[in-house]
Amino acid sequence: MIEYEYHPLRLPPGVSRVTATMQLSIQAEFGGWELSRVRLYSDGSRRVILRRRKTGQQLPAPST
Repeated sequence: MIEYEYHPLRLPPGVSRVTATMQLSIQAEFGGWELSRVRLYSDGSRRVILRRRKTGQQLPAPST
């Protein structure tokens, strides 16, 4: 069974879809994170859950 570690991010309402996509793409490329879930709130903010496979070594958490 594959084990994952999860990291929540909160994107404020002023962040455009393009900016959010670029930020998440950078996290995926350099941190090994993948998108697990996105929730869009009525105020325009987003709650994003990233995940990656657990490894034996400590990798950096995504920057916010």
